[in-house]
Amino acid sequence: MADLIAEEKINQIRQAIDIVEIIGDYVQLKKQGRNYFGLCPFHGENTPSFSVSPDKQIFHCFGCGAGGNVFSFLMELEGISFQETAIRLAEKAQIDLQINPTQFSKQKSISKELQAMYDAHELLRKFYHHLLVNTKDGQHALEYLLNRGFTRDSIDKFQVGYSLNSWDFIYKFLLKRDFQPEWMEKAGLVIKRERDGTFFDRFRDRIMFPIFDRNGKTIAFSGRALGADEPKYLNSPETAIFNKSKILYNFHLARPHIRKTQHVILFEGFADVIAADRSGVENGVATMGTSLTDEHISLIRQNVQSITICYDSDKAGVEAAFRAGKHLSEAGCSIKVSLMPDRLDPDEYIKKYGDEKFRIEVIGASLTWMSFKFLYFRREKNLQDEGDRLTYIEEILKEISSLPKAVERDHYLRQLASEFSLSLDALKQQQKQNYFAEKRNSKGQKQAVVMPLSIPKQVNELKPAHYTAEMRLIKHMLKSRDVAYKVQELLHGNTFNIDEHQAIITYLLGFYEDHINPDPSAFLNYIQDDKLRRIVVNIEMMSINEDLSDQELNDYIKQVLNYQKWLKIKEKEMEEKVAEREQDFKKAATIAMEIIQLRKSLKI
Repeated sequence: MADLIAEEKINQIRQAIDIVEIIGDYVQLKKQGRNYFGLCPFHGENTPSFSVSPDKQIFHCFGCGAGGNVFSFLMELEGISFQETAIRLAEKAQIDLQINPTQFSKQKSISKELQAMYDAHELLRKFYHHLLVNTKDGQHALEYLLNRGFTRDSIDKFQVGYSLNSWDFIYKFLLKRDFQPEWMEKAGLVIKRERDGTFFDRFRDRIMFPIFDRNGKTIAFSGRALGADEPKYLNSPETAIFNKSKILYNFHLARPHIRKTQHVILFEGFADVIAADRSGVENGVATMGTSLTDEHISLIRQNVQSITICYDSDKAGVEAAFRAGKHLSEAGCSIKVSLMPDRLDPDEYIKKYGDEKFRIEVIGASLTWMSFKFLYFRREKNLQDEGDRLTYIEEILKEISSLPKAVERDHYLRQLASEFSLSLDALKQQQKQNYFAEKRNSKGQKQAVVMPLSIPKQVNELKPAHYTAEMRLIKHMLKSRDVAYKVQELLHGNTFNIDEHQAIITYLLGFYEDHINPDPSAFLNYIQDDKLRRIVVNIEMMSINEDLSDQELNDYIKQVLNYQKWLKIKEKEMEEKVAEREQDFKKAATIAMEIIQLRKSLKI
């Protein structure tokens, strides 16, 4: 690191960057007191236990123990090196690192092959877009889009393009720019013929929709046929840079609007996202032709918990909406469902009824998740038939029983009782039986419950007095250079009893030789051991008296030193017993006197 980026530049970055702002791009944070809390991005949880301290510029999870500064957060979450993290943060802070890009590229973990895949996709995105909007070859494709309701602003925003009706134009185009055919085949841009080993273009005479990752890099394409050609949509295959189970279409553009509205709209396909965006709904994302995955939900929950599902209104769309809602509900999300009338998809509805009706009468009139389930379970049932009616009531009662709030359960039970002229008491009795049966069946299984935001209480096993004293001393030493040197003096050459604690203060004293002022974030960079970093972050989150009195300091020192004497006493007591067993009473008496002296020396 020192050979590439000067330490003064690293310090400059730390001072210019706000950890709350950086982590806020990945985690939905809410301020409570002096700190910010949210759901930890490093492990699954439903109750916020992830804390960010703007004062100390560090983060800590009370659940899984993850902790560090802004550098370690990005390194761990993005899986990138320290150098890459520093460069990314420097760009955000507009700081010139004064390093040789060529030298850095040799250090980067990304291979030449992967970089070539990214570069080729970026190049083709620009080229396809140019063909569509600026050339005669793309004129018919542009007119096709405009006739279908696309605007030039929308085409530019989503970088829609056109691929030529040629078998090998792109292959030759990339080859001339030194892109290796084998790599481009792995990237899904060209296909190799089995009979002669030659290559041809994957996309030909299609409207090209680029697919971006969360950072806005082009990683794949979806090509739509202009006429009746099959398939209607031809997508890039999964590659080393494109995994559809991890990608949400439009996430990079929608994220600012998601964070502003604290809400995300989930669509089935990118055509719906683009149509909704044209209507003014800019917080929409879509899966890439796959069911909602854990990775998709994790990405959503890092930013927001409130979600509206807006899928097609046909049978497949309703089933997909139910599966997605169930998955999101189990993850602790707050869900609504928008119902599309007349078996239309969002794109078709907007074309037929207009932007305002879509915003108000579809998105604005979304159903709660439970209300959607009332409709879902009555599909294909004849409620005039006694058997279907009883089956429906049983299914709805089971769903009501799973609701975490008593007020919600009561509300929907009354709704059910009113609709079918049933006894509310009988429904409540049946619901309670279902509720406790569900509890028994799920015993030992993880329950997904939406909890209100609260500062989590960290559960610690009771530590010995010397252990707690060492932690509190370290906390004060992290806050004050003078206290650190005073503790070193009062120990009179002795060490802390816990090896990790001693290692931390050894690092800290070395840190203070080069740094006059305490700086928790800078100290975390100084430490070379991940385990020690986590301990330091944990100590930093401890509550202590801000003003350290001499009496309190001396009490902590006594606990540290006395523990070593207690260990010596235990050792001597063992020696005394051995001497007595061997009937060496003179030696036993001498040891007994040593024990008495050690006990007297204890500063209690």
